[in-house]
Amino acid sequence: MILLVESEPRLASFLDRALTAAGYRLERSADGQPAVSRVEDLAPDIVLLDIVLPSMDTLELVRQLRARSDAPIVMLAARDSLEDRVAGLDAGADDYLMKPFAFEELLARLRALLRGRSLATAGAIASARHGVLDYADLRLDQDTRQAFRGQRRLELRNKGFELLASFMRHHERVLSRRMLLQDVWGYDFLGDSNVIDVTISHLRRALEADGEPRLIHTVRPIGYILNARLMST
Repeated sequence: MILLVESEPRLASFLDRALTAAGYRLERSADGQPAVSRVEDLAPDIVLLDIVLPSMDTLELVRQLRARSDAPIVMLAARDSLEDRVAGLDAGADDYLMKPFAFEELLARLRALLRGRSLATAGAIASARHGVLDYADLRLDQDTRQAFRGQRRLELRNKGFELLASFMRHHERVLSRRMLLQDVWGYDFLGDSNVIDVTISHLRRALEADGEPRLIHTVRPIGYILNARLMST
């Protein structure tokens, strides 16, 4: 469900109709304070927030929403200064979209945020329920931060360990580089996406140090998959 905080009636009506037609459920608020009052009960998946509202400072609203909800916040802004973007993101927003915007771009950004949220939520649930992850001949203890292939202990750096944990939580499922960046490095990671390929290369060497069959396979052009039943790629 999307919580839309938008004071401009025409834009609010358009987004209501268009997002509903796209399959989203929408709740609307014309100002900030009602949104703050409702956000915990509504438990939205995403908050769409106009940067100009009648009676509440937008940055303060972002802080209050963030204190009450971990839902991604997308700011809709009529101005696009660097200072505004930095201030909004520092206050707790996750994305910043200039008005007027193409509806297709908004949909793409919503899908990206929801993918990251789903992956993070699934990972958190798996982590909470299972301190130890098992797949094929892999075993990973998230409490002691030890990983094994068969009887051999794997020597993994921090991100290599987190990356393997992500693959094991979502084994036999293709994960894009973007999804892995979100899950392991965080949604706001601004570094080179090549870090994924480099870390996977190191992880593969650790997993295959004794000549074992490959488990992490490349799925071009999408990303990678942990699957013990595939031929090496």
